[in-house]
Amino acid sequence: MKTQEITVSRVVRGSASEVFDVWLDPKSPGGLWYGVEKAIINPVVDGLFYHTVTHEGRLWAHYGRFLRLDRGRAIEHTWVSEATKGLESVVTITLEPRDGGTEITLRHANVPDDELGRSHKDGWGWYLNTLAERFEKVPAR
Repeated sequence: MKTQEITVSRVVRGSASEVFDVWLDPKSPGGLWYGVEKAIINPVVDGLFYHTVTHEGRLWAHYGRFLRLDRGRAIEHTWVSEATKGLESVVTITLEPRDGGTEITLRHANVPDDELGRSHKDGWGWYLNTLAERFEKVPAR
């Protein structure tokens, strides 16, 4: 199966450490797991996660394991879902201080090069926009 790498980035107002913490906290608005139907997360290296989201009128399961957690710098985890056709893809998030905020660059490697695989670009863009909106609503520190 042909695969691709997807990259999206966004500058947000929060510090790199704040962005890191929000991304991993299922109780924090703007984070990856906030508001999903179900989330089981163990954010330690080799810790597992599982979550389900409602999309197009049904539940979609996602799961993986954390490969790297470097607070304020990077998060890396595997990502498996129906949309990856069961392939273990890898999501790498890098955090760089930029213009009083943080530039988030998200790379998703080993994604199937098909319609569902390509839809990850819009999905990740939506998550980064949601994260940015969260930091627009709180005072800059």
